[in-house]
Amino acid sequence: MKIVIINGSARKGNTLTAIEAFMKGALEKNEIEVIEPDRLHIAPCKGCETCQCYKGCVDSDDTNPTIDKIAAADMILFATPVYWWGMSAQLKLIIDKCYCRGLQLKNKKVGVIIVGGSPIDSIQYELICKQFDCMASYLSWDMLFQKSYYANARDELAKNVNAMKELEEIGKKL
Repeated sequence: MKIVIINGSARKGNTLTAIEAFMKGALEKNEIEVIEPDRLHIAPCKGCETCQCYKGCVDSDDTNPTIDKIAAADMILFATPVYWWGMSAQLKLIIDKCYCRGLQLKNKKVGVIIVGGSPIDSIQYELICKQFDCMASYLSWDMLFQKSYYANARDELAKNVNAMKELEEIGKKL
């Protein structure tokens, strides 16, 4: 299976640690590509809807090659830190730009990893999951998993042996 991981974090911290644990399990049987929005030149969606008349976004930046990779994937893993009770702007930027090829994202297998600095019972995780639930319903996604993890210090998630095992196992099952 071809898996595209969208890393919504610009830092090399707990979200990347979660991605790496997932990849450790998934790499054996799957082809994986990680998209790092903070390293791309992508303008925000302008809502011009010109893309609906063409085969993609009219912006001359990294949008179309990035969305091509996402559309070609069998599975999309969205990974994000929590920023102000929501997903990061880096991840939201990519999701917004997917509008130009939204129908090509129908029926994808999807996973979500959320890492935040508040305990897991905080509403921030629920809010992000609900947003992904809405997208999944609209695009007929097969939501394989939504996992939330608490990690405050930069290397805290790596020390959570149970979380690392869980993420690796999720990857292995694919």
